[in-house]
Amino acid sequence: MATTSPSESEKPKSSVSIQNMDEVKKVFNQFDANGDGKISITELEKVLETLGSEVPQEELHRVMDDLDTDRDGFIGLDEFAAFCRSGTEDAADSELRDAFDLYDRDHNGLISSEELHLVLNRLGMNCSPEDCRRMIRSVDSDGDGNVNFAEFQKMMTNKGSNGNNASV
Repeated sequence: MATTSPSESEKPKSSVSIQNMDEVKKVFNQFDANGDGKISITELEKVLETLGSEVPQEELHRVMDDLDTDRDGFIGLDEFAAFCRSGTEDAADSELRDAFDLYDRDHNGLISSEELHLVLNRLGMNCSPEDCRRMIRSVDSDGDGNVNFAEFQKMMTNKGSNGNNASV
């Protein structure tokens, strides 16, 4: 008796793929300053301050409440990854827009390699300008040398991640 399982051939696709999970871990590790595997409210606040964003304590607590699903007072990697996967929801789109705006320092709707370089270096990631140009090229689908919000959103949510975006 041969049986086929339609659910096996139609597995739901996660927005955070294996290759994208490495990027999620890198970002998570930048927030996790003491390397204990979880993001505290203090660590979250310090990163936001480093990026030039003054967030009121109420808002910090709201963000922690939203992301800390196991209610242990910290954001773990799995909770952080779940946040990254939730890019299709309106609230997550708003959070993505806020994240994009932290990189878009001149507020022209584009992230340039210079802006990326500035922000990543403020976060303690010593990337060269060439590293940043390479990162931009890897997600720059329209070839303008910058990352617009749609490209940023696609990268962060991994929408349409079938490898068609490969660039050198």
